Amino acid sequence: MLNGGAGRRFPKRRPASPPPGDPPGGGEALRVVDVTKWYGGVQALDRVSMSVDAGEVVALVGDNGAGKSTLVDIIAGVVAPDEGEFYVRGERVAIRSTNDAALFGIRTVHQEHTLADNLSVVENLFLGRELSHGVGPLLRLDFASMQQRTSAAMSDLGITTIADIRAPVEKMSGGQRQSVSVARATLEKYPIVVLDEPTAGLGVAQVHRVMQLVLRLRAQGTAIVIVSQNIEEIFEVADRIVVLHLGKVGAILRRADTTPEAVVSAVMGVA
Repeated sequence: MLNGGAGRRFPKRRPASPPPGDPPGGGEALRVVDVTKWYGGVQALDRVSMSVDAGEVVALVGDNGAGKSTLVDIIAGVVAPDEGEFYVRGERVAIRSTNDAALFGIRTVHQEHTLADNLSVVENLFLGRELSHGVGPLLRLDFASMQQRTSAAMSDLGITTIADIRAPVEKMSGGQRQSVSVARATLEKYPIVVLDEPTAGLGVAQVHRVMQLVLRLRAQGTAIVIVSQNIEEIFEVADRIVVLHLGKVGAILRRADTTPEAVVSAVMGVA
């Protein structure tokens, strides 16, 4: 359930960085049009349309069962829609698998941390795409290059809480692990990143670091879709807010022109 409620007064909080303001206008990165999904006799999504521009953060909110996870899985290529169209940078594409999504520049960080606990930060970032040098029987993993690129990625994203990138991630906090997950998604400079509940289960300080990370990605021109149940977090980073209600788009709101109370009302289906 969304962390809010009708009649609740939301305290003003100091944002993770200066307020987002208007996105830099990098052009439309991703658009989904009339996406529909049925599970047996249950319609999870009913002609859902939304878009996100380069350098923009779009928050996807809704109560439990609103269709958020289904939409994220469809964008990620995990689930196939029954109907709908996808456009990446204005070109119609077909997303039938996670490989398709990656090919079109879409990377999704799911709520469950998909990291290998026994591997280091470096090994997790390059898992399945390891760098090597030499040929034939002389082929060797290029650990030096992987460490260098990992350090550069951490620096680019402003991640300063991980002292040793060679340490196994199982010894790290939730916030550090989430930072590794985001860094892994952005290592190859994916222009579109979907973050599914990136702060779930984190403490206040860790949440603040993740929000800073989101804004850093935004400043780099990344198009970001973030799913969150926390209304206050949404107002720290979002440029626009897409509200799903019972599988339909209930509202699309500009953060600068709305209030937390109005968003909660839209989530509840209250006009």
